[in-house]
Amino acid sequence: MTTFTVPNRGEVSENNQAIFDHLQKGLGFVPNLYAYYAKNETALSDYLALQNRKSTLKAKEREVINLVTSQINGCQYCQAAHTALGKMNGFTEEQIMELRKGIASFDRQLDALVKFAASIVANKGKASQESKQAFFDAGYTEANMIDVVIVIGDKTISNYMHNLTGFEIDFPLAQPISVQTVW
Repeated sequence: MTTFTVPNRGEVSENNQAIFDHLQKGLGFVPNLYAYYAKNETALSDYLALQNRKSTLKAKEREVINLVTSQINGCQYCQAAHTALGKMNGFTEEQIMELRKGIASFDRQLDALVKFAASIVANKGKASQESKQAFFDAGYTEANMIDVVIVIGDKTISNYMHNLTGFEIDFPLAQPISVQTVW
């Protein structure tokens, strides 16, 4: 069986070393996911550009999408990372658990967003008409819909990378849940 390892700063290109330094300064560490991308000359900078692009969605809304996408895709790394980030964005532990299950009983607009995102992910882009209508009825626009899909794409890249490699999770583990929701 192949074992996948996360490179350290000395094992990556100079360009990626500079990105590591920037991440270390900004975050206080280089997350293993980012470090793993640095095995490729351009993947880390490309991924960070996608992740940090300007969006019509607020940070809290992006976390809603990240949490439900990571849950549906079964990525324990991203569930852990986005549980921590969700708390930093003002969600409680209970709200995060709801979001991972595809609901947001605490906020009507976020409930429409999480259900729409879950429907997109679970149905490979073919969201239910009901979830799509609820998304627009909640005040979201077509520009927002485009950003929802881009955030799902961004998160799916990371979900798949960790699901393929299984490298060490360097965030506090997210509480496991079994989802009975029909997306």
